[in-house]
Amino acid sequence: MNPAFSVVFLTTLSGAAQGLLIALVGVETAAHLGLLASPSGAFYITGAGVSVVLGGLGLIASFFHLGHPERAWRAIAMWRTSWLSRECLCLPAFLACAFLYGVAHWFTSPWSLAIGWLGVLASAVLFVCTAMIYACLRFLQEWATPLTLVNFALLGCASGFTLATALSAWFAPEWTVGLAVCACVLTLAGCASRSASLMRNARLRPKSTVQSATGIHNPKLVQVSRGFTAGAFNLREFFHGKSAGTLRNVKWGFLATAFVAPVLLMALGASLHSIGVSLGSLAAACLVQYAGLVAERWFFFAEAKHPQNLYYARVG
Repeated sequence: MNPAFSVVFLTTLSGAAQGLLIALVGVETAAHLGLLASPSGAFYITGAGVSVVLGGLGLIASFFHLGHPERAWRAIAMWRTSWLSRECLCLPAFLACAFLYGVAHWFTSPWSLAIGWLGVLASAVLFVCTAMIYACLRFLQEWATPLTLVNFALLGCASGFTLATALSAWFAPEWTVGLAVCACVLTLAGCASRSASLMRNARLRPKSTVQSATGIHNPKLVQVSRGFTAGAFNLREFFHGKSAGTLRNVKWGFLATAFVAPVLLMALGASLHSIGVSLGSLAAACLVQYAGLVAERWFFFAEAKHPQNLYYARVG
Protein backbone atom coordinates (compact mmCIF):
# COMPACT_ATOMS: atom_id res chain seq x y z
CA MET A 1 0.00 0.00 0.00
CA ASN A 2 1.04 3.61 -0.48
CA PRO A 3 1.17 5.24 2.98
CA ALA A 4 -0.75 8.50 3.34
CA PHE A 5 1.07 10.76 5.80
CA SER A 6 -2.23 12.30 6.88
CA VAL A 7 -3.29 8.90 8.25
CA VAL A 8 0.19 8.24 9.65
CA PHE A 9 0.02 11.46 11.69
CA LEU A 10 -3.63 10.89 12.65
CA THR A 11 -2.95 7.46 14.16
CA THR A 12 0.33 8.35 15.88
CA LEU A 13 -0.77 11.71 17.30
CA SER A 14 -4.15 10.48 18.52
CA GLY A 15 -2.52 7.32 19.91
CA ALA A 16 -0.08 9.40 21.97
CA ALA A 17 -2.97 11.59 23.17
CA GLN A 18 -4.94 8.54 24.27
CA GLY A 19 -1.95 7.01 26.05
CA LEU A 20 -1.22 10.29 27.84
CA LEU A 21 -4.76 10.58 29.18
CA ILE A 22 -4.63 6.97 30.37
CA ALA A 23 -1.36 7.75 32.19
CA LEU A 24 -2.86 10.84 33.86
CA VAL A 25 -5.91 8.94 35.07
CA GLY A 26 -3.67 6.10 36.27
CA VAL A 27 -1.63 8.57 38.33
CA GLU A 28 -4.75 10.16 39.81
CA THR A 29 -6.19 6.74 40.64
CA ALA A 30 -2.97 5.67 42.37
CA ALA A 31 -2.88 8.94 44.31
CA HIS A 32 -6.55 8.50 45.26
CA LEU A 33 -5.65 5.07 46.68
CA GLY A 34 -2.88 6.64 48.73
CA LEU A 35 0.03 4.94 46.97
CA LEU A 36 1.91 8.25 46.57
CA ALA A 37 1.27 11.92 47.18
CA SER A 38 -1.01 13.48 44.59
CA PRO A 39 0.75 15.69 42.01
CA SER A 40 -0.19 19.34 41.68
CA GLY A 41 -3.16 20.31 39.57
CA ALA A 42 -0.76 21.79 37.00
CA PHE A 43 0.41 18.27 36.12
CA TYR A 44 -3.10 17.14 35.22
CA ILE A 45 -4.11 20.39 33.53
CA THR A 46 -0.98 20.54 31.38
CA GLY A 47 -1.21 16.85 30.54
CA ALA A 48 -4.87 17.14 29.55
CA GLY A 49 -4.04 20.20 27.44
CA VAL A 50 -1.26 18.34 25.62
CA SER A 51 -3.61 15.41 25.06
CA VAL A 52 -6.26 17.68 23.52
CA VAL A 53 -3.68 19.42 21.31
CA LEU A 54 -2.22 16.14 20.04
CA GLY A 55 -5.65 14.64 19.39
CA GLY A 56 -6.78 17.84 17.68
CA LEU A 57 -3.71 17.87 15.45
CA GLY A 58 -4.44 14.26 14.52
CA LEU A 59 -8.02 15.19 13.66
CA ILE A 60 -6.82 18.08 11.50
CA ALA A 61 -4.31 15.81 9.75
CA SER A 62 -7.10 13.40 8.81
CA PHE A 63 -8.77 16.06 6.63
CA PHE A 64 -5.78 16.14 4.28
CA HIS A 65 -6.61 12.60 3.15
CA LEU A 66 -10.11 13.56 2.01
CA GLY A 67 -10.84 14.29 -1.62
CA HIS A 68 -13.77 16.49 -0.57
CA PRO A 69 -13.23 17.76 3.01
CA GLU A 70 -16.54 19.61 2.90
CA ARG A 71 -18.27 16.22 2.88
CA ALA A 72 -16.40 14.94 5.95
CA TRP A 73 -19.61 14.94 7.99
CA ARG A 74 -20.86 12.05 5.86
CA ALA A 75 -18.16 9.82 7.36
CA ILE A 76 -20.37 9.18 10.41
CA ALA A 77 -23.38 8.06 8.36
CA MET A 78 -22.43 4.36 8.33
CA TRP A 79 -21.62 3.97 12.03
CA ARG A 80 -23.65 0.76 12.27
CA THR A 81 -21.36 -1.15 9.90
CA SER A 82 -18.21 0.93 9.38
CA TRP A 83 -15.25 1.03 11.77
CA LEU A 84 -14.17 4.27 10.10
CA SER A 85 -17.48 5.92 10.97
CA ARG A 86 -17.17 4.71 14.55
CA GLU A 87 -13.67 6.17 14.75
CA CYS A 88 -15.04 9.50 13.50
CA LEU A 89 -17.51 9.48 16.40
CA CYS A 90 -15.10 8.24 19.08
CA LEU A 91 -12.28 10.70 18.42
CA PRO A 92 -14.36 13.85 19.20
CA ALA A 93 -15.83 12.04 22.22
CA PHE A 94 -12.33 11.30 23.47
CA LEU A 95 -11.24 14.92 22.91
CA ALA A 96 -14.29 16.15 24.83
CA CYS A 97 -13.44 13.86 27.77
CA ALA A 98 -9.80 15.02 27.79
CA PHE A 99 -10.88 18.67 27.70
CA LEU A 100 -13.42 18.22 30.50
CA TYR A 101 -10.81 16.33 32.53
CA GLY A 102 -8.50 19.34 32.37
CA VAL A 103 -11.35 21.72 33.19
CA ALA A 104 -12.34 19.58 36.18
CA HIS A 105 -8.81 19.84 37.58
CA TRP A 106 -8.72 23.57 36.85
CA PHE A 107 -11.77 24.03 39.08
CA THR A 108 -10.66 21.23 41.50
CA SER A 109 -13.89 19.35 40.86
CA PRO A 110 -14.48 16.14 42.85
CA TRP A 111 -15.73 14.60 39.60
CA SER A 112 -12.33 14.73 37.89
CA LEU A 113 -11.54 11.05 38.43
CA ALA A 114 -14.95 9.94 37.12
CA ILE A 115 -14.51 12.11 34.02
CA GLY A 116 -11.02 10.69 33.61
CA TRP A 117 -12.27 7.12 33.59
CA LEU A 118 -14.86 8.06 30.98
CA GLY A 119 -11.92 9.33 28.94
CA VAL A 120 -10.06 6.04 29.45
CA LEU A 121 -13.13 4.17 28.22
CA ALA A 122 -13.38 6.46 25.18
CA SER A 123 -9.66 5.95 24.55
CA ALA A 124 -10.00 2.16 24.67
CA VAL A 125 -12.96 2.20 22.27
CA LEU A 126 -11.05 4.54 19.96
CA PHE A 127 -8.06 2.18 19.90
CA VAL A 128 -10.38 -0.65 18.88
CA CYS A 129 -12.14 1.37 16.17
CA THR A 130 -8.90 2.68 14.65
CA ALA A 131 -7.18 -0.71 14.60
CA MET A 132 -10.22 -2.55 13.26
CA ILE A 133 -10.34 -0.29 10.20
CA TYR A 134 -7.29 -2.25 9.06
CA ALA A 135 -7.62 -5.57 10.90
CA CYS A 136 -11.05 -6.25 9.34
CA LEU A 137 -9.61 -6.25 5.78
CA ARG A 138 -9.11 -9.98 5.29
CA PHE A 139 -7.64 -9.63 1.80
CA LEU A 140 -4.68 -7.70 3.29
CA GLN A 141 -3.05 -10.51 5.21
CA GLU A 142 -0.47 -8.29 6.91
CA TRP A 143 -3.24 -6.36 8.69
CA ALA A 144 -5.81 -9.11 9.26
CA THR A 145 -4.50 -10.24 12.64
CA PRO A 146 -5.25 -9.49 16.33
CA LEU A 147 -1.70 -8.18 16.55
CA THR A 148 -2.85 -5.05 14.70
CA LEU A 149 -5.09 -4.08 17.61
CA VAL A 150 -2.46 -5.05 20.18
CA ASN A 151 0.19 -2.97 18.42
CA PHE A 152 -2.00 0.13 18.04
CA ALA A 153 -2.92 0.03 21.74
CA LEU A 154 0.56 -0.74 23.08
CA LEU A 155 2.38 1.78 20.91
CA GLY A 156 -0.13 4.52 21.71
CA CYS A 157 0.09 3.83 25.43
CA ALA A 158 3.89 3.63 25.30
CA SER A 159 4.21 7.06 23.65
CA GLY A 160 1.60 8.52 26.01
CA PHE A 161 3.36 7.26 29.13
CA THR A 162 6.67 8.58 27.78
CA LEU A 163 5.06 12.02 27.50
CA ALA A 164 3.64 11.69 31.01
CA THR A 165 7.11 10.82 32.31
CA ALA A 166 8.57 13.98 30.77
CA LEU A 167 5.76 16.09 32.26
CA SER A 168 6.27 14.53 35.68
CA ALA A 169 9.97 15.52 35.67
CA TRP A 170 8.77 19.15 35.67
CA PHE A 171 5.55 19.04 37.69
CA ALA A 172 5.80 15.91 39.87
CA PRO A 173 9.38 14.57 40.22
CA GLU A 174 8.30 11.99 42.80
CA TRP A 175 6.31 10.21 40.06
CA THR A 176 9.06 10.23 37.42
CA VAL A 177 10.67 6.89 38.25
CA GLY A 178 7.34 5.04 38.45
CA LEU A 179 6.07 6.49 35.20
CA ALA A 180 9.41 5.81 33.51
CA VAL A 181 9.19 2.15 34.54
CA CYS A 182 5.64 1.93 33.15
CA ALA A 183 6.70 3.65 29.91
CA CYS A 184 9.67 1.30 29.50
CA VAL A 185 7.53 -1.78 30.15
CA LEU A 186 4.94 -0.63 27.60
CA THR A 187 7.66 0.23 25.08
CA LEU A 188 9.30 -3.19 25.45
CA ALA A 189 5.89 -4.89 25.23
CA GLY A 190 5.19 -2.91 22.07
CA CYS A 191 8.57 -3.98 20.69
CA ALA A 192 7.74 -7.63 21.40
CA SER A 193 4.29 -7.46 19.79
CA ARG A 194 5.55 -5.50 16.77
CA SER A 195 8.42 -7.95 16.32
CA ALA A 196 5.92 -10.80 16.47
CA SER A 197 3.86 -9.19 13.68
CA LEU A 198 7.00 -8.65 11.59
CA MET A 199 7.97 -12.32 11.92
CA ARG A 200 4.40 -13.40 11.14
CA ASN A 201 4.22 -11.23 8.05
CA ALA A 202 7.60 -12.42 6.79
CA ARG A 203 6.18 -15.97 6.66
CA LEU A 204 3.01 -15.02 4.76
CA ARG A 205 2.45 -16.36 1.27
CA PRO A 206 0.02 -14.59 -1.10
CA LYS A 207 -3.38 -16.25 -1.43
CA SER A 208 -3.79 -14.82 -4.93
CA THR A 209 -1.45 -15.53 -7.84
CA VAL A 210 -1.39 -14.76 -11.53
CA GLN A 211 -2.65 -18.31 -12.08
CA SER A 212 -5.64 -17.93 -9.74
CA ALA A 213 -6.46 -14.50 -11.18
CA THR A 214 -6.52 -15.70 -14.78
CA GLY A 215 -7.74 -19.25 -14.23
CA ILE A 216 -4.73 -20.53 -16.17
CA HIS A 217 -2.91 -22.95 -13.90
CA ASN A 218 0.24 -23.44 -15.92
CA PRO A 219 3.16 -22.99 -13.46
CA LYS A 220 5.19 -21.23 -16.18
CA LEU A 221 2.59 -18.49 -16.71
CA VAL A 222 4.37 -15.11 -16.79
CA GLN A 223 2.91 -11.60 -16.97
CA VAL A 224 4.88 -9.46 -19.44
CA SER A 225 2.75 -6.29 -19.50
CA ARG A 226 0.22 -4.47 -17.36
CA GLY A 227 -1.41 -2.80 -20.35
CA PHE A 228 -0.11 0.75 -19.93
CA THR A 229 3.13 2.63 -19.37
CA ALA A 230 1.91 5.89 -17.78
CA GLY A 231 0.95 6.40 -14.15
CA ALA A 232 -2.48 5.36 -12.90
CA PHE A 233 -4.68 5.63 -9.80
CA ASN A 234 -3.97 2.00 -8.94
CA LEU A 235 -0.23 2.59 -8.84
CA ARG A 236 -0.50 5.80 -6.79
CA GLU A 237 -2.88 4.48 -4.14
CA PHE A 238 -1.96 0.82 -3.72
CA PHE A 239 1.79 0.65 -4.36
CA HIS A 240 4.49 2.65 -2.56
CA GLY A 241 7.17 2.18 -5.23
CA LYS A 242 10.01 1.81 -2.72
CA SER A 243 12.75 -0.79 -3.01
CA ALA A 244 13.16 -3.77 -0.68
CA GLY A 245 16.32 -2.12 0.65
CA THR A 246 14.42 1.03 1.62
CA LEU A 247 11.78 -0.99 3.45
CA ARG A 248 14.48 -2.95 5.28
CA ASN A 249 16.22 0.28 6.38
CA VAL A 250 12.94 1.78 7.61
CA LYS A 251 12.18 -1.39 9.57
CA TRP A 252 15.49 -1.45 11.42
CA GLY A 253 15.31 2.32 11.85
CA PHE A 254 11.97 2.31 13.63
CA LEU A 255 12.93 -0.68 15.80
CA ALA A 256 15.89 1.36 17.06
CA THR A 257 14.20 4.75 17.43
CA ALA A 258 10.73 3.70 18.61
CA PHE A 259 11.86 1.09 21.13
CA VAL A 260 15.57 0.85 21.96
CA ALA A 261 16.58 4.53 22.13
CA PRO A 262 13.57 5.71 24.21
CA VAL A 263 14.14 3.03 26.84
CA LEU A 264 17.79 4.05 27.19
CA LEU A 265 16.93 7.75 27.33
CA MET A 266 14.17 7.20 29.90
CA ALA A 267 16.44 5.06 32.06
CA LEU A 268 19.04 7.83 31.93
CA GLY A 269 16.53 10.60 32.62
CA ALA A 270 14.89 8.80 35.55
CA SER A 271 18.27 8.12 37.17
CA LEU A 272 19.50 11.73 37.07
CA HIS A 273 18.98 14.05 40.03
CA SER A 274 19.27 17.30 38.07
CA ILE A 275 15.78 18.33 36.98
CA GLY A 276 17.06 20.20 33.93
CA VAL A 277 19.20 17.36 32.61
CA SER A 278 16.55 14.77 33.45
CA LEU A 279 13.85 16.77 31.67
CA GLY A 280 16.10 17.16 28.62
CA SER A 281 16.75 13.43 28.44
CA LEU A 282 13.05 12.60 28.81
CA ALA A 283 12.03 15.21 26.24
CA ALA A 284 14.55 13.67 23.84
CA ALA A 285 12.96 10.27 24.52
CA CYS A 286 9.55 11.68 23.51
CA LEU A 287 10.85 13.19 20.28
CA VAL A 288 12.94 10.18 19.26
CA GLN A 289 10.13 7.76 20.03
CA TYR A 290 7.57 9.76 18.10
CA ALA A 291 9.87 9.92 15.07
CA GLY A 292 10.28 6.15 15.32
CA LEU A 293 6.52 5.63 15.57
CA VAL A 294 5.95 7.73 12.45
CA ALA A 295 8.41 5.44 10.63
CA GLU A 296 6.72 2.37 12.15
CA ARG A 297 3.27 3.48 11.00
CA TRP A 298 4.60 4.29 7.51
CA PHE A 299 6.07 0.79 7.37
CA PHE A 300 2.78 -0.69 8.63
CA PHE A 301 1.00 0.69 5.58
CA ALA A 302 3.81 0.04 3.09
CA GLU A 303 4.21 -3.56 4.25
CA ALA A 304 0.66 -4.50 3.23
CA LYS A 305 0.56 -6.11 -0.21
CA HIS A 306 -2.68 -5.33 -2.04
CA PRO A 307 -3.71 -8.23 -4.34
CA GLN A 308 -4.26 -5.83 -7.24
CA ASN A 309 -0.50 -5.27 -7.39
CA LEU A 310 -0.17 -8.72 -8.93
CA TYR A 311 -1.37 -7.01 -12.09
CA TYR A 312 -0.63 -3.31 -11.73
CA ALA A 313 2.74 -3.26 -10.00
CA ARG A 314 4.48 -6.43 -11.12
CA VAL A 315 5.85 -7.36 -14.52
CA GLY A 316 7.38 -10.81 -14.93
